[in-house]
Amino acid sequence: MATGIARKVLYIRLPVWKIWPGGVVYLADFIHKQRPSIEQEILDLAVIPPRERSVRLRQRLESLQPDVVAFSWRNMQTFGPHPESDALDVVMNYDHSLNPWRRAKAAWDAIGIIWDYAGARLRNLGYLRLVRKLLPDARIVVGGTAVSIFGKFIVEKCPPDCVVVVGEGEEAMLSVVDGYATPAGNHYYKDASGRIEHRPGEEDFDLSRLTAVDFAYIESIFPAFSEYVGGTIGVQTKRGCPFQCHFCLYNRIEGGRQRYRDPVEVGKEIETLNKVYGVNSIWFTDAQFCSTLRSMRQVEKILDELLARQVDVRWTGYLRLNHLTPEIARKMLASGLVSIDLSFTGTQDIVDSLRLGYDLEQQMDAFKLFKDAGHRDQKVKLYMPLNAPGETTDTLRATIGRIRQLYALFGRENVLPFIFFIGVQPDTPIERELIDRGYLKQGYDPLTLNPFKIKKLLYNPKPLGGLIGRAYIEALDQLGDKSEEGGDYIGRATMEILERKLAALPAVEPSPKPAPLPGRRTCPDAS
Repeated sequence: MATGIARKVLYIRLPVWKIWPGGVVYLADFIHKQRPSIEQEILDLAVIPPRERSVRLRQRLESLQPDVVAFSWRNMQTFGPHPESDALDVVMNYDHSLNPWRRAKAAWDAIGIIWDYAGARLRNLGYLRLVRKLLPDARIVVGGTAVSIFGKFIVEKCPPDCVVVVGEGEEAMLSVVDGYATPAGNHYYKDASGRIEHRPGEEDFDLSRLTAVDFAYIESIFPAFSEYVGGTIGVQTKRGCPFQCHFCLYNRIEGGRQRYRDPVEVGKEIETLNKVYGVNSIWFTDAQFCSTLRSMRQVEKILDELLARQVDVRWTGYLRLNHLTPEIARKMLASGLVSIDLSFTGTQDIVDSLRLGYDLEQQMDAFKLFKDAGHRDQKVKLYMPLNAPGETTDTLRATIGRIRQLYALFGRENVLPFIFFIGVQPDTPIERELIDRGYLKQGYDPLTLNPFKIKKLLYNPKPLGGLIGRAYIEALDQLGDKSEEGGDYIGRATMEILERKLAALPAVEPSPKPAPLPGRRTCPDAS
């Protein structure tokens, strides 16, 4: 039912590790510019001690008496990697350690991780129920990355009159504050009687409406604002992804058509952060900062803005290098690029099987463009989906060989191979493939707390799983406390140990080189 035009909105960022709440900030800024008479406030539970969160939330609800309470929920799966989780180490030790005591400890640690995540889910849902108890007439909105992925599971556990937003939130939130009975955008709605409806929708919000954030206003409604300006701030330049990567959900959450913010507004936003608030670290939060030919043109305009405004920032984001040119590489380095972050594997076969949509030789050529453009000590971060479907000992050897080429090009200390395994997400191509193969059961619960099922969702099957796992454990033992924060050296050490283990295996006749795929060197250009 409609609740009438809202007078007050409280945004609640549910607990997560300390990371800039960019989605909430963009949304609150947009609503303020469209409906300036509405009073808004942002309550960030991430920076409040756990024992104080319920009390602080209750205080703000009772004091502000908002008409709309909007929750932002970022992470939900137990294996979701983040800076405060050692889940990968735990799984590796449980599955592959030869030390029984170490395996027992890993099992205990795994129970602790699952217990923590289960408790976090229950507490988050408890915060929603607290709102409904204290403010029976308020409309509740729930959005964020986790909800965009698991919305149909979460809405069943939400209190009545709750809107669960999938993907973009601007149009949905604007319709809610305007009192519409049926919100706009892609969402699930649980009405007062508990009946659930799903309104699908294309992601087509006009990003030109997202002008530079009014940080003075955000500072006035966000008490925790000052706690973030000393760290990395996320800036979004576009939404949508035309690629169909095997394990990724961006094209479902944001749509397949890329839409762009005005580069001038992006430049203004970063200039304000840098010159007014002293922010000098920027992470571009796009699915990929540069990817298609058209997006590369927008990237160049943004770089031109940064250079013209003479901002002193260090920036990075996920990159796709298909359309890199010498001039853009030069501008990236000149404007403050601090690291080259990208998905990496050493054979075209794996690139193609994961539908990553790029040509490996083209990627290697792009690395040389950075070197020629004046690369100094910028890090090259390689996010490697090891043991993906189609991985063999030969493809592992090829990946190690490519890494060594990059060591020679940039210096070993500047190349950081990051080990990760594909996390199976709902409604992705890899999920459908694994169900068809019988690896997963049809109708399985992606939010299960069963540890053995969770391990299957972190895809690292036999026989290569054990080989990689034992190399990782040996690297942990070898490095001890000497590993840099974030695992900078653990990836290098693991790959070098893996190289030694592979060399000890019997030689295998190389497979015939597959014929090039039609158009493989040309990536899609979003309209």
